[in-house]
Amino acid sequence: VQLQASGGGLVQAGGSLRLSCVASGGTFSKMGWFRQAPGKEREFVAAINWSGGRTSYADSVKGRFTIGRDNARSTVYLQMNNQKPEDTAVYYCAAGYGGMVFAATATDYNYWGQGTQVTVSS
Repeated sequence: VQLQASGGGLVQAGGSLRLSCVASGGTFSKMGWFRQAPGKEREFVAAINWSGGRTSYADSVKGRFTIGRDNARSTVYLQMNNQKPEDTAVYYCAAGYGGMVFAATATDYNYWGQGTQVTVSS
């Protein structure tokens, strides 16, 4: 199983970025995005189930970020709008099995991508 994340970069506050994560070697009932800022623990950002009909977001990104998936392309996306400097972090995609009841902690996932850096300047 491989998860390949891309789309990170440098953006000004108020700007937008779209992250992508291509999954290969498996079919997963849920996929998620986490982030880790320097000196901080990895934190949950968003998750989505297989059908795309159920999503979950951290309070800090609700209304600004949107998670989506294209199963035909084995890809999960994270559209990040109205970004803030506190969104600066390495963003990781993750894939796992089981339901969405448990989708907001790192231990709910089985596989991880390599991370992509997102930097938001003020």
